[in-house]
Amino acid sequence: MVVAITGASGHLGRKTAELLISGLDPSDVVLLTRTPDALADLAGRGAAVHRADFNEPSSVRDALAGVERMLLISAVELGQRVQQHRAAIDAAQHAGVRHVLYTSIPNPVTQNPAGVVPDHLATEEALRASGLAWTFLRNNLYAEYQVPTAAQAIATGQLVTNAGGGRTAYVSRDDCAAAAAAVLTSPGHENTAYDVTGPQAVSVDELAALAGEIAGRTIDVVHVDDDAFVTGLTGAGVPEVGARLYASFGASTRDGFLEGVSSAVEDLTGEAPRSLRAVLTAARGELVAA
Repeated sequence: MVVAITGASGHLGRKTAELLISGLDPSDVVLLTRTPDALADLAGRGAAVHRADFNEPSSVRDALAGVERMLLISAVELGQRVQQHRAAIDAAQHAGVRHVLYTSIPNPVTQNPAGVVPDHLATEEALRASGLAWTFLRNNLYAEYQVPTAAQAIATGQLVTNAGGGRTAYVSRDDCAAAAAAVLTSPGHENTAYDVTGPQAVSVDELAALAGEIAGRTIDVVHVDDDAFVTGLTGAGVPEVGARLYASFGASTRDGFLEGVSSAVEDLTGEAPRSLRAVLTAARGELVAA
């Protein structure tokens, strides 16, 4: 079976590609990217690397020739990615792909205030309407994203948040890659949504306590409302669009949309997911150096 990954030169795409190449005949792995040179090492190991751009649908159709399953990794260009995702789905249909996996978010419902929800919801709806078999990998927030957050908190002694007492089931990007590779290479999974999470849901207070334990210092948690959080970020130089997007995840956490814990990683891969503690402990040198 020939499988493909879009956005294969990104962090998640590359990790998934490396797992596939290790477990399959590399010639059965097709990698789509706008920057083929970034995957020269994987091409050297036998994977088929093609330049493909969602804004050029013919390039995607050509790259998907002979592919049976495709991992559609969510694009990064907010405001454009629904159109890009639809173009990728259309290309998959025309190329004869039978099954598309899509990296989404937990609880992609209109009540969820996370700023990325409309894009994910529209893409899920497009896949359901496509006639293709689909699998939604609803990845929780990456545990690795908490490394710079923890480093900043350690450096300043404060962790400022608008998440209130909400909890997030942070998941390692490595576990997301392993889950995606497992679905791509094993039978079944058609028309199924998986919440891909870490082993427990963690509050901001618990995150601060963990970072403080690793660094050997006390970290105070400062709870603020959404407007104050955005003001703090823009005052630190973050563009307002990015600040409001970041704040929307705090609101989503506060409202309970990211707290669900599932067994999907272990069910799909046979391995227990890494905890936030494990991810931050492995990055201790980076945290303390900050």
